[in-house]
Amino acid sequence: MALPRHANVIIVGGGIAGCSTAYHLTRLGITDVVLLERRQLTCGTTWHAAGLVGQLRATRNLTELAKYTADLYHSLEAETGQATGFKQNGSISVAKTAARLEELRRGASMGKNFGLQIDELSPGEIKERWPLLEVGDIVGGIFILKDGQTNPIDTTQALAKGAKMRGAHIFENTRVNGIRVENGRATGVEIDAGTISADTVVLCAGIWSHHLAASCGVAVPLHAAEHFYIVTEPIAGLPGNLPVLRVQDECAYYKEDAGKLLMGGFEPVAKPWGMNGIPEDFCFDTLPEDYDHFEPILAAAVRRVPTLGNTGIQLFFNGPESFTPDDRYYIGETPEVRDLFVATGFNSVGIAASGGVGKVVAQWIADRRPPMDLADVDIRRVMPFQANRRYLHDRTVETLGLLYAMHWPNYQYQTARGVRRSPLHDRLIAAGACMGETAGWERPNWFAAPGSAPRYEYSYGRQNWFDACRAECQAARDAVALFDQTCFAKFLVQGADACAILNRLSTSSVDVAPGRIVYTQWLNERGGIEADLTITRLTERAFMVVTSAICQTRDLAWLKRGIEARDDAHCTVTDVTSGIAMLGIMGPRSRELLQGLSGADLSNAAHPFGHSREIEIGYARVRASRITYVGELGWELYFPAEHCLDVYECVLAAGGPLGIRLAGYHAMAACRVEKGYRHWSHDIADEDTPLEAGLGFTVAWDKPGGFVGRDALLAQRARGVPDKRLVQVMLDDASPSAPLLHHEEPILRDGVIVGSVRSGAWGHRIERSIGMGYVGCEAGVTKEWLASGRWEIEVACQRYPGRVQLQPWYDATNQRIRN
Repeated sequence: MALPRHANVIIVGGGIAGCSTAYHLTRLGITDVVLLERRQLTCGTTWHAAGLVGQLRATRNLTELAKYTADLYHSLEAETGQATGFKQNGSISVAKTAARLEELRRGASMGKNFGLQIDELSPGEIKERWPLLEVGDIVGGIFILKDGQTNPIDTTQALAKGAKMRGAHIFENTRVNGIRVENGRATGVEIDAGTISADTVVLCAGIWSHHLAASCGVAVPLHAAEHFYIVTEPIAGLPGNLPVLRVQDECAYYKEDAGKLLMGGFEPVAKPWGMNGIPEDFCFDTLPEDYDHFEPILAAAVRRVPTLGNTGIQLFFNGPESFTPDDRYYIGETPEVRDLFVATGFNSVGIAASGGVGKVVAQWIADRRPPMDLADVDIRRVMPFQANRRYLHDRTVETLGLLYAMHWPNYQYQTARGVRRSPLHDRLIAAGACMGETAGWERPNWFAAPGSAPRYEYSYGRQNWFDACRAECQAARDAVALFDQTCFAKFLVQGADACAILNRLSTSSVDVAPGRIVYTQWLNERGGIEADLTITRLTERAFMVVTSAICQTRDLAWLKRGIEARDDAHCTVTDVTSGIAMLGIMGPRSRELLQGLSGADLSNAAHPFGHSREIEIGYARVRASRITYVGELGWELYFPAEHCLDVYECVLAAGGPLGIRLAGYHAMAACRVEKGYRHWSHDIADEDTPLEAGLGFTVAWDKPGGFVGRDALLAQRARGVPDKRLVQVMLDDASPSAPLLHHEEPILRDGVIVGSVRSGAWGHRIERSIGMGYVGCEAGVTKEWLASGRWEIEVACQRYPGRVQLQPWYDATNQRIRN
């Protein structure tokens, strides 16, 4: 068949992700689909994947997609007639240490939220299910019943066949040289034979995706790394139903493969590949063996599975796989170019993820909106600097191994650090800051006491910074704390239509007097929360939008598209994040400090909560905004970055007699959970509405012109009390041994799971283990329903009595922030 001149959807790349996307588009009735593969289907990474199909992921929706993948692969052969080799033989993960066992148990508890059947196993039970395993130093493990494995090539061919059966066209040996972009939209692709136009382009090109995206100004940060495994000679009597085995403490996985064992690893220090480009003729290629590099994992495997010592190696394999800076794949429409979608960067989970990924990407293309909360893998989380090749090379050294490393709470990357730094960076380091990294920013997570080292000692309990964090929280409660918040994203919105556009996007009314601060959400048409931020009106035609560092790309893209939606809009947006420093001065003595420095009247009468004005500090003009994210009286200070050291020195010097203390982001997180302040991507996201999240107070129901999502919220309000609501959670146990809540711990009412934790912390101002999470009741989550239940929170397979309520645990009446 000749290449068409136009297609509704063009998919670039014939691996399993591309074929799954084509398959699911045709299932939705979108059949004018053309898939272009540079060589042959699966010839990049898919063909040599291990084919593991695990289902437990870090979030509910990603787990649901993995569960869907397993169900799809189970039925695919019957639908298409193409064998896939899929079998659900389950998986076992084992632990050599108490810490790893706690990690596995926490994962098992989380899996219960998602409907997975997960059983805890003793060493003896592990031995029964995996007889070849040496379990003398194993302390326990878990078994996931419906995990399994598949043949990657056959499964991809089945997806491709299914797509073609419904009208899609697949062209091999057709190289895409570039993506055509006109007026900010993808309009087709360039191939050797010319151009094919399209309404939508989907980039599923695996290790080639970074280069192709960069050619049209789009950041898709990924880098190839060498991935090793061996396949043994046949082993007599090897059970065909042997579960997939993961020994993460030894960086290794095992699977039965046609009477042989396949053993692969994710070594702590990986080997990036392809720094000088990928050979043009790369097709089913392998990379050179490196026995010395893989030998430590192989030696441990021989001790773990002694029969390997008496079995020959049939194949020593090395091939490239793509890894992203945060070990999460990319899907969705790119923020830089409309109608250009991606599904790529799978970090060795492409086979397990691609069924679900193809489904949601197809739905996203059809509806032009994500079908569920996919923030963890949304391409809009990417920062532009992450496309830097040196950065990707250096981070990839670490990210491959992190797949099987301990998944510690608050883990900080060790590689590719120092990308973005506040003007105060060196001063804070000198003051004992232990830096963490968020969106490339180096920012102080906590400050070590004199004589102690500012470095992490990880655990699932109280980590070594616990006492330092307590002192910082108590300084915010009792005196004054200084937070460097320069990393927060800041956008300057200007023009005659700026107010109207922001008002249309925002739940709150931003048509306020200059000098007022508005806390608001931006919603999608379904009423889900796309952004959570503040907007300060500077003048009649100028506004400053402030949001979190991780949302910089996403929120800026949402704002730009809101401007584009208005014909002939007289409105511009400028990202001024890099030019404006930001300090948070928080605590009951913050007014005394700032009034003494500036000479300004900052009393309640002169400067109420939610107001912003310019004052003088040192030699600088500073915008002082009375608002807080820690639940104390305080001001956020904004000023040009070149004044940062001057302002900092003045504040620190004047604050000394008042007990000022430098504070980090762990303290900020603990305080905001105590106060019930939401965090986008943890407590609220695009499937949660303001009414469910307890943010109905931000909604200006009757403002002129309405707002995006209003109709959905009106319909929800008319139905009465929501059947899902965000609640505050507290464990009854106040002892130092009380477990800490982190994420997705099940919440039980009268012994039945009714929700899960979204955020957790130790509240140092109330001395309790607390969190926030959603609970559900079909008849409505009322105060009476909450009060009448017996509540428990499950942590690492153990249930702990607790309490839930709608109001925050700390200063529910807001007296402290308004005094």
